[in-house]
Amino acid sequence: MAESVAEQYVDAVARRDHGALRSLLAPDVDFRGMTPGRFWEASDPDGVVEVLGSWFEPQDVVEEVLAIDRDAVVDRERVGYRFRVRCPDGHYVVEQQAYLTIDDGRITWMRSVCSGFRKVD
Repeated sequence: MAESVAEQYVDAVARRDHGALRSLLAPDVDFRGMTPGRFWEASDPDGVVEVLGSWFEPQDVVEEVLAIDRDAVVDRERVGYRFRVRCPDGHYVVEQQAYLTIDDGRITWMRSVCSGFRKVD
């Protein structure tokens, strides 16, 4: 079975595959995100890639996708996902929820919220 656009998005974020991520985003994508300390906005694929790239430090490694949960809210797709991330000072779990509008296989509208890095003891 082919992966949904939402699942492809999660995979691209986990692998930090900027090319794959750009290919999933419409040229005029409307993006807003919220992390524990900041609100983010972007209106083109390069801007979204820059924002999402800043959510992880270069030395952070997504070791595992722990969970993906996907559903529809009428005409909008919801995807929740949880990563196990290795950082220089230990392991963390990061969860994000995203709501997507998809048109012709591309994300045209997106709202995302992040739990922040939660240290695993």
